[in-house]
Amino acid sequence: MNITIKKGTRHTKIVGIFGEYVVCNWLSRSGFEASVIDHTGIDIIAYDPKTKRRLGITVKSRTRDSGKEAESVNIFKNGNQDREKLRRACKAFGCEPWIAIYVECQEYAEFYLISLDRYDSKYRSKKKRVIDDWSMSRKSRKEYDSDSEVAYIRSTFAAKRWPPLDENRN
Repeated sequence: MNITIKKGTRHTKIVGIFGEYVVCNWLSRSGFEASVIDHTGIDIIAYDPKTKRRLGITVKSRTRDSGKEAESVNIFKNGNQDREKLRRACKAFGCEPWIAIYVECQEYAEFYLISLDRYDSKYRSKKKRVIDDWSMSRKSRKEYDSDSEVAYIRSTFAAKRWPPLDENRN
């Protein structure tokens, strides 16, 4: 069954919060102590007791309509201001700066986690830009899949009876 995306008025806010908790869930499932926080620059603080590393993570969540799955996700806007907010918050909390990207489409969702250092050295555009983005092109996604420093999860959706109260459902 195909799941059509019909966004409610608060969808952007809801998918943003959902993305933060998806990231937090997968970190927790992987042995991290993780918490969603409300702080300028970072959305999650995660601690790995095995390695003693602490991550400060900014999360970018998006929903893509059919045909727009390959659109890039804006990570940092305003020149370097957003990037510096992440760095300052991580310095205040003694964290390493990381980026999480959660993108859901009609039939699947993809979630990426990468350190800011790795993003800057390998994926950030070398051209001077006002917005730094995360490419979702087929070519870029193949590259992420082969990069051992990019954590990656793909989840597929299989609706059996959805949405509720659907007049067209038998």
